[in-house]
Amino acid sequence: MAGSVAIVMDAVNNLSDVLSSVITIIGTRLAERPADKNHPFGYGRIEYFSAILISVIVLMAGVSSLVESVKKIFHPTDPEYTMFTLIIIVVAILVKILLGRHVKRVGKQVESDALIASGADAMFDAVITLATLVSAGIMLLWHISIDGWLGAFISLAIIKAGFEMLSSPVNELLGMRISPQFVRDIKAEVLKQPGVHGVFDVIVHSYGHGTYIGSLHVNVLDTTTAVEIQKIDRQIAERLFDRFGLIATVGIYCINTGDSTASRMQKDILRRAFKHPQIHSSHGFYVDFDNHVISFDIMPEYGVEDPAALRDEFIQSLLDKGYSNYEFHVALDNNYSEE
Repeated sequence: MAGSVAIVMDAVNNLSDVLSSVITIIGTRLAERPADKNHPFGYGRIEYFSAILISVIVLMAGVSSLVESVKKIFHPTDPEYTMFTLIIIVVAILVKILLGRHVKRVGKQVESDALIASGADAMFDAVITLATLVSAGIMLLWHISIDGWLGAFISLAIIKAGFEMLSSPVNELLGMRISPQFVRDIKAEVLKQPGVHGVFDVIVHSYGHGTYIGSLHVNVLDTTTAVEIQKIDRQIAERLFDRFGLIATVGIYCINTGDSTASRMQKDILRRAFKHPQIHSSHGFYVDFDNHVISFDIMPEYGVEDPAALRDEFIQSLLDKGYSNYEFHVALDNNYSEE
């Protein structure tokens, strides 16, 4: 009615928000479907696909809006604002502010980051609509049209939001690094278990909707019996599922006991590992004196192009430093989530 591309782009932005909410609701309901024979970990990852679909819709809306706004810049026409137009804009601003505050409040009550973000987005939309009101005021007072430029600004804001929305689900599907704080919480919980003397190699995969599948290694004394290990394994699995909803597989590292030679060798080899410029860290050290085998893990630094060559070079340096009577079993660990 007003012939304002800025108001139309604002409407496109709001319509994309509505469509996003509808898809989110549908995706969330589908993600709640229970596990079945073909999908033993449930349908939680449907949320990622619905988020990607929403992001693509938002991006398409932003790009098409930008094209129309640029046309308006090169071929401007003066919008015709009426009292009715201005009232609609003012009402839209008030509704968005009230909606944003309400959604953020509910999000804090139910501890939902998604709702809090949605409320913040509604508040940002109110600012964009306020800008269209300012544009109308400038046009009415000074007869200067910034409609096309404002439409382009709103379009770029939509495109930016689309890319930000797209990055999260894509990273989740690619296997994004989990939160270091989450890893620390997992380690702290596992270390409460009697008989555990260290936690390493924490790997967690998200299947959406609070479902996690993962694995980790723990240190136990080499005098621990198989029965005791099974008890430790079961209790750790129960702890992690009850606390985090994490279904975990627990691997075992042994610690040499009652042998000062093993302790001396461990200190020496780990000291050499930590001094190496291309080795980030090392753990899981154990000496099998009966078979003359030394085993441990090393984590290469970021950017090491050939980790296998680094491992071979480090093993050779140890053989040259007095360990030629031993065979080395050195595993490469590329799990950087624990930093």
